[in-house]
Amino acid sequence: MKFFTTSVAALLLSSTAIAHPIKRQTITDVDILQYALTLEHLENVFYKGGVSMMTEQDFLDAGFTSAYYNNLLYIVHDEEQHVELLTSSLTTAGAMPVAACKYDFPYTDAKSFVTLASVLEGVGVSAYLGGAALITSKDYLTVAGSILVTESLHTATQRFNLGEVAPANPYGTPLGLDDVYTLAAAFITSCPSTNAALPVMAFPTLTATQGIPAAPGIPFTFSAAGSLPGTFFVTFVSGLDITSVTPTMEGEMISAMIPDTAMGQTYVLITSMMTNTTVMDSMVLYGPAIIEVTPPSPTFDLTIQK
Repeated sequence: MKFFTTSVAALLLSSTAIAHPIKRQTITDVDILQYALTLEHLENVFYKGGVSMMTEQDFLDAGFTSAYYNNLLYIVHDEEQHVELLTSSLTTAGAMPVAACKYDFPYTDAKSFVTLASVLEGVGVSAYLGGAALITSKDYLTVAGSILVTESLHTATQRFNLGEVAPANPYGTPLGLDDVYTLAAAFITSCPSTNAALPVMAFPTLTATQGIPAAPGIPFTFSAAGSLPGTFFVTFVSGLDITSVTPTMEGEMISAMIPDTAMGQTYVLITSMMTNTTVMDSMVLYGPAIIEVTPPSPTFDLTIQK
């Protein structure tokens, strides 16, 4: 079966939100829970919209199986449970839980729906992994870890059924709050005025302009939604690796060689500085964009059995 690649879905992540929450310096556990609930609302509405619009036969006609459709229904159930758990936790903490926003998801059929689902699930994993370090309560950290495990299972399900390598990277990819919100904001058209302000902001848009799977050692092009300084770098975030490369310009397109450290769903940023350790918000000029990088063939040493 031939499916849309995740790089195609990356092209769908090219719009920006109408509203941009104001960045706050102090982030509390309640802020993190509200942020997580914002993302879970998005997934909940996304999945319920898909199964409401399309039948099992639509997925079968698109080349998916009944087993996949059954797993999809479980994913819908899971996302609703995540919303209910976070809502309950916030209420118990004495906070008013944020409500669902209005969204615009650019899928048109079963294939584009599953492709976008794979991207969203990958972003969800990165969100929980990146946000974990900001949580001070061990109880909340356990809740976040529990949801992270389930989101990872969802990601593997979607990737496998798209014909991609499910465990493409030995490690998950943590992302900062602003990086994740930038990606989520592409689908948010408006939010209730009563929702608590989130401690996040959206970066300017970076779009991946190639619709083919990427691979290390191959140049890939991007388009920034604005002007660029004289010196900038293309920074790839994949697993626990951060790699900056010096780009070249092809007309108005930014071209960068994909590094060997990029595997699977990879996030790409335009940064003001070169880095291989951490990406500070102050360094980000555009992005992230999302590309799907074909991993190398697996290697292992059978003599290592300790």
